[in-house]
Amino acid sequence: MSEQLAQSLARRLRNAESTRLPVAPVREEIALDDMALAYAVQQANVDARRARGERIVGRKIGLTSLAVQQQLGVDQPDFGALFANMAYGDGEPMPLSRLIQPKAEAEIALVLERDLTHDKHTFADIISATAYALAAIEVVDSRIRNWDIRFVDTVADNASSALFVLGSRPVRLAGLDLVAATMTLSRDGEVLSRGSGAACLGNPLNAAVWLADMMVKMGTPLRAGDVVLTGALGPMVPVTQRGTFTAQIDGLGSVSAVFTE
Repeated sequence: MSEQLAQSLARRLRNAESTRLPVAPVREEIALDDMALAYAVQQANVDARRARGERIVGRKIGLTSLAVQQQLGVDQPDFGALFANMAYGDGEPMPLSRLIQPKAEAEIALVLERDLTHDKHTFADIISATAYALAAIEVVDSRIRNWDIRFVDTVADNASSALFVLGSRPVRLAGLDLVAATMTLSRDGEVLSRGSGAACLGNPLNAAVWLADMMVKMGTPLRAGDVVLTGALGPMVPVTQRGTFTAQIDGLGSVSAVFTE
């Protein structure tokens, strides 16, 4: 019955994405504490995308803000899969027609050059496995109507992921202070969000360690070449019309998401 329910809810979310018509929260059919079933829904849609020939290129970490965790009544982040067709280049036009109710947030992305396969990882493991970091903008979206989500809703919905934009200035971690790095996110020159690395579980590496451990537990460890979006550095910003969102992150430069009609 759980497998049938997971497949049914996965189809509902796929239909919402393809029609751009959001649906009721899945928590109406999943218990609020049933994390396993929520991830089973997510995995069903990951499998469906891979069956269509789509390629996984990494993972995103969500709910890295302690305030947001408290709001949703959880004590841990979540994760979702990143696919190649979700990626846009710095400044590349992104059609709003692909999205339902998008929001933008600035993040630090890590790109791995080694696999992470230990049961328990350390900062040293993450640092030595990372080829470089990039400024990034994640475009989150929800197939759940009005962003009316709790933990199981966003987990089932691939951690509310949609698109992502990577900057083009790779920087080794040795040259960065990830905690103190300040961020501004602006739209057409107007600053709408501010933050720093400390907003991401106290340190983006804390988020990366959590993800590396979790992916080993799930049987799908992070591999060389994977992109890891470590989590928001400040409040997300709704995207309601076309325009250019630019994230500036100390030590990593800038990256722009250009939304077109």
